[in-house]
Amino acid sequence: MKRAVIISSVTALAIAFGAVGASAKGFGGKGGFKGPRINFEEVDANADGLLSKEELAAHAQVRFDAVDTDGNGSLSVDELSAARERADKERLNKMIERRDTNKDGALSFDEMKPNEDRVERMFERLDKDGDGNISSEEFAEMKAKRKGGKRGQEGSDAN
Repeated sequence: MKRAVIISSVTALAIAFGAVGASAKGFGGKGGFKGPRINFEEVDANADGLLSKEELAAHAQVRFDAVDTDGNGSLSVDELSAARERADKERLNKMIERRDTNKDGALSFDEMKPNEDRVERMFERLDKDGDGNISSEEFAEMKAKRKGGKRGQEGSDAN
């Protein structure tokens, strides 16, 4: 019973942190607006297998222009919000597509749960003293590391 409560609690934490992470990717944080993820082929306009400074600049302009819906050369709060909403919706649709094992277009709690082995590894990583529990200090340490942005980076103001 105690093990089930612990696993359920860690699962809930993982889902909560995953949702926060998903909403933060591509937007906000230390780097500001980042837009959708890109791939090499999109930027390599002449398909020569190399990226020039000109291709990088042109691609950045295309991405900016896609968000600048009124074409005035500036990004307003409304334009940035709309771009974020589009990216969030796309990201959530991809998540549902990946996890929706019964293909009903929605995610049940079971479909949202992380792999049990992954939960165990995460719990072991957080439980620094190995007592089978996560203390407030261990939890605070985990939060401080997550606040640093990428795993293991401390002291950054990424969130």
